[in-house]
Amino acid sequence: MLDALEVFTTVVLGVMVGVEFSVAFVMNPIFSGLPDDANQQARSHGGRMLGAVMPFWYFGSLVLIAIWAVAAWGDGGTGLLVIAGALLVVSIVMSLLLLVPINNQGKTWTAENRPADWKQQMSRWDRYHYVRVAVIVAAFAVLVTALV
Repeated sequence: MLDALEVFTTVVLGVMVGVEFSVAFVMNPIFSGLPDDANQQARSHGGRMLGAVMPFWYFGSLVLIAIWAVAAWGDGGTGLLVIAGALLVVSIVMSLLLLVPINNQGKTWTAENRPADWKQQMSRWDRYHYVRVAVIVAAFAVLVTALV
């Protein structure tokens, strides 16, 4: 049973990391190459879509790591699970304090109502997102190390 939990948790977190990595290094650069209206529209739609899913994914991943840590308490990798969970908490706090406020504004923008500095706000979101991606990649790496 513990093996199944380990695999499931690793896959759930790994796919989440892949999605966030793709947003940072594939999707947003593609969007930035589009004309302004299409760029902003794509980012707004992405903000609505992923903004609805990612909170469950982040918190769900954290819960899975916590369950795994409790189930494996006393084993050699428990400390690594705690570190992975702590890194995920850092990413959640970053999200709530830095990224979500920008995303909540951006997902309501249209060509008619977006602010003049919308590109600067998206650039700031991107910079915060790069840091968040680095944090969740580290969490994933530590989590995978706990498997060994």
